[in-house]
Amino acid sequence: MPKLFLASGIFHPEPGGPATYLKTLLPALQETGWAPRVLTYGDAHPHAYPYPVTRIKRQRFPLRFARYALAARRHLAWADMVFAQTIDLPLWRSHRLPRVIKIVGDQAWERCVRKRWIPPDVSIDEFQAFAGDVRVRWQRRARTRQIRAMDAVIVPSRYLRQLVVSWGIAPARVHVIHNALAPPATPRQSRAEIRAELGWTDWPTLITVARLQPWKGIDHLIAALNDLPDLRLVVVGDGPDRDRLEALARPLGDRVTFTGLLAPIVTHRLMAAADGLALYSGYEGLSHTLLESLHLETPVLASDRGGNSEIVSHGVNGLLVPHVDVSALRWGIQQLLERREEYAANSRCGLDRFSLRNMAGETDALLKSLL
Repeated sequence: MPKLFLASGIFHPEPGGPATYLKTLLPALQETGWAPRVLTYGDAHPHAYPYPVTRIKRQRFPLRFARYALAARRHLAWADMVFAQTIDLPLWRSHRLPRVIKIVGDQAWERCVRKRWIPPDVSIDEFQAFAGDVRVRWQRRARTRQIRAMDAVIVPSRYLRQLVVSWGIAPARVHVIHNALAPPATPRQSRAEIRAELGWTDWPTLITVARLQPWKGIDHLIAALNDLPDLRLVVVGDGPDRDRLEALARPLGDRVTFTGLLAPIVTHRLMAAADGLALYSGYEGLSHTLLESLHLETPVLASDRGGNSEIVSHGVNGLLVPHVDVSALRWGIQQLLERREEYAANSRCGLDRFSLRNMAGETDALLKSLL
């Protein structure tokens, strides 16, 4: 039974793509014969898993980094293969193990935006050729150096494959394996019943679900509402941009609601009740949120960036609109509401491409080919 060391920065029950991905993938890999162990940052959690999970408390940087490195050394001595979920993890050991990494974005870009080393409106695509100062150039070089040291790279979309190859990674080592998820349970109540309980019977309601970061475009959704007076926006999630977004939304009163983080079952209930889901981000690798919404038969409006066009069939199960263009966004919202029932009826068109069976089978085959 091959032993697989999963090195991650986050894990269930924390929100975020890597956490959702691993929680979904690992039981399927166990069924195909893998023995996984997970190492992650995070506080202790009572949830039981059918595999070992080690959590390193998020303390001051030098201490948590050193403790992660020590724990990783023990895992590396045990493992037959390393599967990293991000760069910048201390995975050091003298002898060589096969190494795979999953790339869902550009961590160099995210860090430069977060630390304000580049203007917040520099997109992930613009960042690739952005001059920047020595800190920006170092982040790009460090990112590429770490990924080049891997035996294989998994990306969830064709868009991301093109991006990773542009960093100088050999195309033959970059593999597209679409994200997938177990379809969320359909709420037992009807959509009308949920809306009545929530008090959503008067206005059409859009929902957006995201970590509140500048590139998620929630400020543009708020701006679009200024000229759409009979529309409500529900923002599910939390993050460093929340205070700024709440200040932007204050003049709109109770037409914009910030719920904070919610349990998945609660989020899915809100999705099922909404007239549509909006994801107007400047970047997405391949969004679990869009997949969840479409499984719940809630049509979607998304930006035409990143991997969104690989999920949303424009004019079939939702709409793709240019980013950033608030006028186009406003038009898209109006079209989504006018044709909601048509898009809802087509919401599951093409979702078979994003099946858990496909994701697990393709990942298992790639990992075993490297043993």
